[in-house]
Amino acid sequence: MFGENPIRPPVKGDGMQLDVQHIFRTVQGEGPFAGVPSVFVRLGGCNLACGFCDTEFETFENLTLEAILHEVGKLSEGAKLIVVTGGEPLRQPIRPLCEALLAAGYAIQIETNGTLFRDLPEEVSIVCSPKSVNGRYAPVRDDLLERANALKFIVSQRNDAYKAVAEVGQSVYGTPVYVQPMDEYEEAANAENISLAASLAATHGYRLCLQTHKILGVE
Repeated sequence: MFGENPIRPPVKGDGMQLDVQHIFRTVQGEGPFAGVPSVFVRLGGCNLACGFCDTEFETFENLTLEAILHEVGKLSEGAKLIVVTGGEPLRQPIRPLCEALLAAGYAIQIETNGTLFRDLPEEVSIVCSPKSVNGRYAPVRDDLLERANALKFIVSQRNDAYKAVAEVGQSVYGTPVYVQPMDEYEEAANAENISLAASLAATHGYRLCLQTHKILGVE
């Protein structure tokens, strides 16, 4: 959180147990599914340490796949979208979780930073949110980019590394691009970031993405 988390490498295993930060019911606030009632499965740990990240993912516990599915089932009445996020969800072997959720009739969205890849069922929607590391973006891996349904870029007027949308390979695939103002927890900075995001969207044909859940005051 805020760059103070340990950088955790990818995990091997059969996916029958996963490190889980939190499972909760909410409204998806970002990207192509914004506004959709959802159950979030937030997994623990990340392979990056972004200074602006406002998400807690280091107080996780190891849960069996059965326990995760049971908790999702308790929360999901009227919500058929399951968002698997983190941290970095592709750090862990999540294919068995995805297969079980699909078999139960859920739709699934993954949000990933684009640096890791695992083979997932074709029905899984992947939103890639690339991050700048050491002041620059690296191209998103081809195996992930060809599967990504959307790319979401965080933008900031005061952070040089996030002032523009980078070319990370999206043009090759015609991947839809969303721009989201960075939440810097300071009113003036956030106003500048919203203005920047709106300007980029209008100029380049990107899709403006506001964090609907924060506007609603929910997790």
